[in-house]
Amino acid sequence: MDKYTLFPTISTTFIVISAILVAIGWNLAIKRKLDQHKKVMIAAAIAAVIFFIIYSSRTIIVGNTEWGGPDNLKPYYLTFLIFHIVLATVAAGFGITTLVLGFNSKFAKHRKWGRVTSVIWFFTAITGVAVYILLYMMYPGGHTKPMIDAIFG
Repeated sequence: MDKYTLFPTISTTFIVISAILVAIGWNLAIKRKLDQHKKVMIAAAIAAVIFFIIYSSRTIIVGNTEWGGPDNLKPYYLTFLIFHIVLATVAAGFGITTLVLGFNSKFAKHRKWGRVTSVIWFFTAITGVAVYILLYMMYPGGHTKPMIDAIFG
């Protein structure tokens, strides 16, 4: 593994960990083990923040990897990538809102938001892993460059 794939691998791992912890936390909430639910969901949020720090740092310092696959698949990949980015942005906003509602003891709203947030987060994690597989496993070889160039270049 080289320096260009190390950080994406680590950050993707943290997203998977976060999604697994959300699933565990959701199960704990259903079982009404609320103290454990809170701890696991905080851990899930921390894993997501670690992902974001690694991803952001890599994007700022190194750049993003451009599509390395066949040109005829690039429009489909870009559509999928934009879907993932929008989903991740929505999930982050919903996640922060859900956490704040829980910490402020607004549990009825927290439960409603939490169900939706969790599902969006699962789709975000799945599409994030798919982007990783496409960029680093199926079609490796794209050059690393600044984010705007990688998306629109």
